[in-house]
Amino acid sequence: MPQKQVSKAIQLEFQRGLAFHQQGNLAQAKQIYEAILTKEPKFFDPLHLLGVIYRSLGDNAKSEQLIAEAIKYNSKIPGAHFNRGNALRDLARYDEALACYDKAIALKPDFANAHFNRGNTLQDLKRFDDAIVSFAKASSLKPDFAEAHFNKGNVLKTLKRFQEALVSYEEAIALIPAYADAYTNRGIVLHELDRFEDSVASYDKAIAVKPDYAEAHSNRGLALHELRRFADALESYNTAIALKSDYAEAYSNRGLTLHELTRFEDALVNYDEAIRIHPHYAEAHRNKAHTLLTMGTLPSGWVENEWRKLTRDPKGNRSFHRPLWTGAETISGKTILVHWEQGLGDTIQFCRYVELLSQAGAKVLFAPHRPLRGLMKQLNVEIVDENDASLEFDFHAPLMSLPLAFQTELATIPASVPYLAAESDRIHLWKSKLGSHGLKIGICWQGSTGKVDVGRSFCVNELHQISMLANVRLISLHKGAGQEQLLGLPSGMRVETLGDEFDAGPDAFLDTAAVMTACDLIITSDTAVAHLAGALGRPTWVALKHVPDWRWMMARDDNPWYPTMKLFRQQSSGDW
Repeated sequence: MPQKQVSKAIQLEFQRGLAFHQQGNLAQAKQIYEAILTKEPKFFDPLHLLGVIYRSLGDNAKSEQLIAEAIKYNSKIPGAHFNRGNALRDLARYDEALACYDKAIALKPDFANAHFNRGNTLQDLKRFDDAIVSFAKASSLKPDFAEAHFNKGNVLKTLKRFQEALVSYEEAIALIPAYADAYTNRGIVLHELDRFEDSVASYDKAIAVKPDYAEAHSNRGLALHELRRFADALESYNTAIALKSDYAEAYSNRGLTLHELTRFEDALVNYDEAIRIHPHYAEAHRNKAHTLLTMGTLPSGWVENEWRKLTRDPKGNRSFHRPLWTGAETISGKTILVHWEQGLGDTIQFCRYVELLSQAGAKVLFAPHRPLRGLMKQLNVEIVDENDASLEFDFHAPLMSLPLAFQTELATIPASVPYLAAESDRIHLWKSKLGSHGLKIGICWQGSTGKVDVGRSFCVNELHQISMLANVRLISLHKGAGQEQLLGLPSGMRVETLGDEFDAGPDAFLDTAAVMTACDLIITSDTAVAHLAGALGRPTWVALKHVPDWRWMMARDDNPWYPTMKLFRQQSSGDW
């Protein structure tokens, strides 16, 4: 419908209202627009601008209604579609908002702000790749559009495309050197790229621009934690909490650092405060679980550990068409699917529970990681693929929920070993290859190179003195990153390697298990190899960092999960 022509007097009155609007006197402008519309209800301009005012007042529903009415009388104004889209986005009506931005762009292809808000709406809809395209278009149309670079960086960060996100944040900072949010988010991606010193520097710049930026202080603490500058990390968390007393994340982060300082009771106080502020804060519950388990307080630790399924990055969390087995339901005569989660070592440690289910009268369908199926086939269960849609079962359980279901305490850990065994033909093969001479020590010094392994690995050269003992043979069980250390051994140190055929197939650890059986002792860092040696019941020495993973607990040289194991602990952080 074309816009209705209005009298010169009404036009003059509208111009008076527009002047108040442009001066920021919204109350006076609103009064004039409403008075005009009582006389000319189809007048596009006051309808549209009154809608804009209502959005600024927080009444998005009224805003959208007025602007939609205005568009009936003049649908050729890009700004009207844009402003209606803004109101719709605020109402979380994202698909309708997107359609409005598309109409605005169709009328004005170089409408940079419409491309920008279109990107924001696509981000709301989790259409991240499309959002990146819209932000890029906005910044190409408006070269000084720092916010477009910033928001593009945020989407790339969500997609874990951290190097690209870093470029976007730096483009935003180049345009606005005092852009505190961009410095902070740059600090986050630098942290994800393991560039912790640079991350701290980026947070420092954010704080220089905005000293009361609590999030920057808390995130700075996390980067300092990674640098093992624990006192400085605590100072950053303390500042964040002083600035924002209800900052749950800062309390939880402070708990992590207190844990590393072995101040476990203080860590629990901080986790509890985070949970008091935010009762459903899954990461705080999970962190509390790890501290409780490290302290040996298993029952409450298992309860808190269930929150791992709700963290931002859950491992192996799946949904099934059958209920979770909690331990309260009768399992005898029922079929249960037990599925893997987390790392290979976790599966090797906790697969012992599937046999308890069998002993309780259940039919067990066990879905370990694909590479572990060969090793696990000896268990008294049926090995399956958790993604097999034809599986029929009454209950399911994530592997690491079984200690809770069985109400495991320190005194009731199912520690009968061995509960895994090597294949007899492989044992014969590797015994013949290794021979019977000497004291054979299987060694593994490094696990995966990811963040989980930080501080756990030692250099193979740390075993130099052991290698020089009479009649000792060091036999490498190591595969992957870290093997290059064998090229630079100290004078007189020799480590035997097992050739390219060693565990070369699709199944993990079958040869490793056989070689372990042929060895007199295993010496290893905290890796899946340690769990395999313990599960096989082999004499094993494990070298642990000063504050190790929760399953090794503290202040003891044995481990209740693996009775044939002896633990050697760093006396101070980083000192092997």
